[in-house]
Amino acid sequence: MVELADMLSDVIGSSKKHPLLNLFELASELIRAYDLEHFDVPDAEPQELLSFLMEEHGLKQSDLPEVGNQSVVSQILSGARELNVRQINSLAKRFKVPAGVFFERGY
Repeated sequence: MVELADMLSDVIGSSKKHPLLNLFELASELIRAYDLEHFDVPDAEPQELLSFLMEEHGLKQSDLPEVGNQSVVSQILSGARELNVRQINSLAKRFKVPAGVFFERGY
């Protein structure tokens, strides 16, 4: 399922109206559900986890082009903006963590 989501992410890119977007979101939801069931997901807000991972890897906001430019990353870290499914899958792949850790607990 992760391979499918990765492939779809590459094909869809940043398009918000791509015909495969619904399939990508379904695959991502199945990954999230699997991760929540099979992995210990930390009880932290996504922006807190992202901040922690950035610090652990010595990254600056500008070092995350898969999320967006520095301004977008800043908005996510401040809680003013939420991560979207494409960003979550990219971060999970980059940091080698289950995608489910980046979903809001009430999601």
